[in-house]
Amino acid sequence: MDKPEHTHFDFSALTERQRYKLLIGTVIPRPIALVTTLSRDGRPNAGPFSFFNVLTHDPAIVAIGVENHADMSFKDTARSIRETGEFTVHICDTALVDRMEICAIKFGPEVDELKQAGLETVPGEMVRSPRIVAAPAALECRRYMTLQISPAREIILGEVLGVFVRADAVDPRSLHIDQHKMDAIGRLGGHSYARTQDQFEIKTMTPDQFCQRRA
Repeated sequence: MDKPEHTHFDFSALTERQRYKLLIGTVIPRPIALVTTLSRDGRPNAGPFSFFNVLTHDPAIVAIGVENHADMSFKDTARSIRETGEFTVHICDTALVDRMEICAIKFGPEVDELKQAGLETVPGEMVRSPRIVAAPAALECRRYMTLQISPAREIILGEVLGVFVRADAVDPRSLHIDQHKMDAIGRLGGHSYARTQDQFEIKTMTPDQFCQRRA
């Protein structure tokens, strides 16, 4: 079989925009964090971030990559997290896509994205930030650390204090989560998204099982 050909790109020779296009087109699908915060003076905010993932379970840490405004000022999410140290990450499903996109609109800080999107919320349990009722899961987080990557970008690490999972999607005894009922979506390159309904399962073999298969 012929080896496939690959095109190599030296990131040091590319612009910021070119690196961005290559990264969002290759690191796919990326889970989407719909993050809610409450400012110091009690103003709610919501915004989606696809530079997001869980990093470890002990302690439970999630990471969100946040880009500042063009003038290097903080976005509402980053500023509120700095002020209060709290935020809530919601997992988006197919039913939430359109309303999540409304939260991505670059409204001014005086605009309540949750109200514009028609998203019902309830007060947080372990943090002050509001919880979106329609989301299949919500992770309540306390800021663990902020990594200042550049004047324009930072990575916020959050310790997960607790998680809400929609009752029909989780077994409270086994803690098994039904991935189909979660119906999570992921971000691809450009304006494209992916659904997680098309699934398959592979169980990692033990060394003995691998040797027996090769024998």
